[in-house]
Amino acid sequence: MTSTALLLLVESNTTGTGRQFARYARDLGIEPVLVTADPARYPYVTEDLLQTVVTDTSSEAAVLATARELAGQAPIAGVTSSSEYYVATAATTAHHLGLPGPDADAVRACRDKSRQRRLLAAAGVPVPHSVLARDVEGAVLTAADLGHPVVLKPLQGSGSLGVRLCADAAETADHAGELTSAVVNERGTPVPPGILVEQYVRGTEYSVEVFGDTAVVVVRKYLGPLPDFVELGHDLPAALTSVDETRLKDCAVQAVRALGLGWGAAHVELRMDGDQIRVIEVNPRLAGGMIPELANRALGIDLVGAQVLAALGRRPTLTAGPARGAAIRFLTAEAPGVLADGIATTAALSAARRVPGVVDAVLYREPGEQVVPAKDFRGRLGHVIAVTDHTPAGLAADEGRQALASVIDMPTTEKEAVL
Repeated sequence: MTSTALLLLVESNTTGTGRQFARYARDLGIEPVLVTADPARYPYVTEDLLQTVVTDTSSEAAVLATARELAGQAPIAGVTSSSEYYVATAATTAHHLGLPGPDADAVRACRDKSRQRRLLAAAGVPVPHSVLARDVEGAVLTAADLGHPVVLKPLQGSGSLGVRLCADAAETADHAGELTSAVVNERGTPVPPGILVEQYVRGTEYSVEVFGDTAVVVVRKYLGPLPDFVELGHDLPAALTSVDETRLKDCAVQAVRALGLGWGAAHVELRMDGDQIRVIEVNPRLAGGMIPELANRALGIDLVGAQVLAALGRRPTLTAGPARGAAIRFLTAEAPGVLADGIATTAALSAARRVPGVVDAVLYREPGEQVVPAKDFRGRLGHVIAVTDHTPAGLAADEGRQALASVIDMPTTEKEAVL
């Protein structure tokens, strides 16, 4: 280990910003060290020659012990995480080392969706009516009281994992059974018992990216077909009136303050139906879905860099430059199929990249891989990003996504059904 100051990264998200955290730290002359239970989960570790320390990251005590051991070898300048699952662990570790970070108790309260709802409602923040159910029977009874359709979701989670709209008692019982049978999450750590049964809120979905207690930007979100809530795209700017944009920003900041956050990044999801706004969820972390990349391309605001600087105790700059339009569209399968061979994949990527305004087109899967419709973010197959000056970036991103979609080969019967 070098004597260069270290930035400890407690695990990482699996797409996008985790890698950027490490690269930004290196650009500052700080050596990033990934504290992880399984370095093989992150291909960029090998590609970027990132230092890793294998630790039981499900244990805050183990992470803190590792951090203290590393502190005996080199100065630790900060501790943070790009993964929602480990934000509280990073915050606890930073606190014990006397380093900057969010309030760990506030992060834990925020990550418990039932507790988050209660805190927001008590502070007068508009939220959907929701009830904590302990078992399948309780979920069915609660859904009957609220009135179908209802949204069922696990008490903790990320990326819309386990979130589903249930139209009747049978669907409620079926999905509640799935949720209550899960004992660990996608990271293999235990999940708390219980299900959140929630009023379904209609309207257009937005997110407000908050840093500290400042609303940085409003993003228009596009979701896939119900009953799942897969994010298929984002537009920036959100094409709102100044009045509505201000109302969304004010509501998001009110929610962040009500939860005792106000340090670093928070990703606040809201729905607007006419004049009515409801906070759907507050996430104590940077946005996923490449939203930080869009903010950087559209406004020149580097949210990843701001989060790293905050973890190092430095004041980030959030001043926007000249505004441009930026949009992302994610590729998903509309029906079961298979990705085409390497030649067709190259052609589809080239076609997407030739669309005016498209600046990036990527596939996450390999040629020949079988694909199915997405149930959550893990089912996304690739993305297209567009940046424009005078025309809506979403139109270019849509056209690029359509070109990229030619890579999915569906059986003839499935093609006929989609058409």
